Order: sequence, then structure tokens, then C-alpha cells
Amino acid sequence: MDQKMIKKLSNLSVLYAEDEVGVRQNVSEMLSLFFKNVYLADNGLDAYELFLEKTPDLIITDVKMPVMDGLELSKRIREKDKKAQIIIISAHTEIDYMLDAIELSLVRYIVKPITETKLIEALDKFLNSLQSAGHIEIKEGWFYDVDKKLIKHEDEEYELTKKEVKFLEIITSKDSVISYEEIERELWEGEYMSLNALRLMMKNLRKKLPPGSLKNIQSIGYKL
Repeated sequence: MDQKMIKKLSNLSVLYAEDEVGVRQNVSEMLSLFFKNVYLADNGLDAYELFLEKTPDLIITDVKMPVMDGLELSKRIREKDKKAQIIIISAHTEIDYMLDAIELSLVRYIVKPITETKLIEALDKFLNSLQSAGHIEIKEGWFYDVDKKLIKHEDEEYELTKKEVKFLEIITSKDSVISYEEIERELWEGEYMSLNALRLMMKNLRKKLPPGSLKNIQSIGYKL
């Protein structure tokens, strides 16, 4: 695993559900090397309650567990969050399990035994899936959560104003400068945009973004 991948995971959290004590301990030790927070459960019901409480960035669950199995857990999570990132682990290779899992739009279905190679491949796919699911990386370790309208960095979350949200959604969707005219049209919606109002907005937004990430292009506009 490269350092860039490790850096990205170090700002994220994972929920891991597994009823076998030995397996849970071994895998959780591997996960703790990468993730900021690792939440553990030994059955599907406890895992679901942890999901509601902690809203982890990734859920990894075994299929066969007491109280509620991993497939039912995944279905309930999917009902609450259509974009939840889920990896299912199972000792089963029967087609029925595979078909049920495919319907859940999983990041990955891993067949036991869990090796470091299998886990790293799944985590790499998770990071790629996370980006397309609405976590836009602004700079290493800094993410814009499209759904929650937040800037995330390590343990910090920065709430955004309506204008800041519109600005970020425009500027992250294009690899070019957002002009003053576009800012006035899209953010001020027909109202007059004073230079002081623009400067104040950018001053406040810079406090929530990685240092040096927002560039002012003289007489033109702004660029990430």
C-alpha cells in the first residue's frame, strides 16, 4: 500500500462486524493500521446500531453472524443510505450469496480467508468508489462531502454557507477558473455583488479549506 493511500484512509472511519473472536481481532488490528477510527461489532444488530450512531465511511461485515446476518445488515444500511460503502466477507462461495450481494451494489465481496493482499485491494477499490460517491478530495487529507455539504479534515468538519456550497460545487466540477461574472450570476442570483461581499466570503471560505488551495487569478476569478 502506497503512502498516498494510507494518508487518505487515515482520515476515515470503518465499522467491522464479525462474530468469530480470532478473525475479528486479526482483521481489526490490520484495519487500525490504516483508519482513524475502527468500530467493532460481533453481530448484525449491534453493527446496525453502531452504523446509525457513528456513520462510518466504510462498513465491512461477515455474512454469517448471530441476531442479524451480514446480508440483512447490508440491506438495512442500504435502505438508510443509498451511497453507503459496504464490503462483505464470507466463507461461502455459493451462487445465492453472490447474487444477493451483487444486488446490494457492494464495493467488494471477499471470500475467506482474509489476507492482507485481499484487504488492500478492497480498500483501494473503496477509495475509488468513495470519490465517485460524493467525497471530492480537495487536497491530500481534505475532502468535500457533497451529500452533507461539509469540508472534512482529520477530526474536523467545517459547515458551509449556501453560497460557499454553490461555489465549491461549481469549482470542483471544472478544471478551470470560475470567473467573477459566473460567481455573481450563480451565487448572488441576479443581485449586485459588491467587491467587499466577495472578499468577505472568500476570506471565510479559506478558513475552511486547506492552506493555499484557493487561488485568486487577478482580474479573472478563482481556481482550486
